[in-house]
Formats: sequence, C-alpha cells, structure tokens
Amino acid sequence: MFKILRKTAQTGLVTINYPVKPAVISHCYRGAPRFDFAHWRDSRPVAAVCPTGAISIEESGATRRVAVDYGLCVYCGQCAEVDPGGAVQVTAEFELAATDRSGLVVTAEYAVDAEGVQREFKRLEQRADTVRRTVRDRIHNVLGRSLAIREVDAGSCNGCELEITALNNPVYDLERLGIHFVASPRHADMLLVTGPVTRNMELALVKTYRATPEPRVVVAVGACGVSGGIFGRNYATLGGVDQVVPVDVFIPGCPPRPHALLHGILLALGRMEQKGLPQ
Repeated sequence: MFKILRKTAQTGLVTINYPVKPAVISHCYRGAPRFDFAHWRDSRPVAAVCPTGAISIEESGATRRVAVDYGLCVYCGQCAEVDPGGAVQVTAEFELAATDRSGLVVTAEYAVDAEGVQREFKRLEQRADTVRRTVRDRIHNVLGRSLAIREVDAGSCNGCELEITALNNPVYDLERLGIHFVASPRHADMLLVTGPVTRNMELALVKTYRATPEPRVVVAVGACGVSGGIFGRNYATLGGVDQVVPVDVFIPGCPPRPHALLHGILLALGRMEQKGLPQ
C-alpha cells in the first residue's frame, strides 16, 4: 500500500482539463479530414478511393455537387494521400458530434466549363461551431446534476468500447463531471450505442430503449453507429442506430477518441435539457 501511495504522489495529477480548457491533441492522432473546397481542383480521385463512400459526386449539366458525409468517414486518410493539390488534409479535429444526422454532411457546388474546373464554394453546414458555443454556454448549468449512462454494444468490433472505457481512466475521469455508467437501463438517463445494429441485437436494443425512463437520450457512437460504417445494411446488419431507435446525438469517428465522446455527451446534455430534464 505504501508503494502505491508513493507512486501516486510521484505521478501527480494527470486528469485533463477538457472541456473547461481546449484539448491538447497529440500530433500523431488522426482526426477528421478537412476539405478546402475553394481550392479542390478535382474531387473525383478522392471519391474513387473512399472505402465507405463518404465522398460522393453528382454532376448535372455544368454543375458538379460534392458531398462529404462525416457519418460514413472512418478517418482512414486515403483521401489526403491521393489528392494531388493538397486541398485535403488530415487534422486532429474531433468536435464533430451533431444533434441532426444532416449536420455531419458538408456540401459544395462547382461550375464546370470547357477551360477546366472553376469553383463556386458553398458550405451548407457549419458542423461544430454552433455546437461548441451551445455546450460552453450550458455546461456549468447542466452538469449540476448526475448523469447515468448505459452503454449498449449493438454489434461493434469493440474499437469504440476501448475508447469509451478510457473515459473512466484517470486522464479523462468522466465522473469528475458527475457522469457515470450504470449496469441497468432502468437507472439510465442516456444510452450510448455502438456498432452497426446487427439483426440479432435489434430486439435487445429496442427493449433496452423502452426500459430507459423518460426523458431518455440516445447517442450513436462511431461511423458504424451513425451510418453503418463499412458494413452498411446487409443480411446481418441494419445500419445505423437510427434505423432501430430514435437518435438525439451522432458522434462520428472510427473509433471516436475520448475527447470526441465527451464532446458528444455534453452536447446530449443540452438535448436532455430541451426534453424537460429537471435542473
């Protein structure tokens, strides 16, 4: 026991200050890719190598429409590798959670002429900016009560579970914010669901959802939970969590890092406030 106490004193405090202070992200972390639509010379090679079809192109006459779906993106980085112009960069960005599935889709339209590709940049969604402001404004008020989470693995590879487990370690220490995991959905305020929902887990997920008392909030975790990821919808899987139960917050990533999970959970607290959670 003395050795444990001595080692603890030598190690000191390791818990992060996020979300009170901005997260310090290691340069080796691979986050979401960023697309400079205004200087993207040709999006077709990038769309061709995307393993999940997160980058799609539609051409109609003299107009080309490019859409990037972060809910399908697995952060593999192949898009940045094949883009010759450097308009695609892999970043360490993680604050992408959204309360609306469409909030994970970014689009741009270009006018195409005979001399080449001329761009007319248009963003329809601002992804995380509004989310950040909302969370920072409400965090101190909403986190005044304890939040109970029930995690549900609806068919994942356990990559997301590894990151979720890290939320309880001394570095992220989720309980410092009054948030903890519970064993029963009957004691939970929030369901944290991972995986492309398998057909064998469909009924279990529905029963878990029904057993969670109102006002319940459902958070879909990872590319598979958001959209079905690389598995999509097939003979064994139903796709994203929202194909089975209503989803309030979507957290993209493959898997999302603990910072991204924490950001999404805090965003979900705002949704609980909207649903009438007692303050």
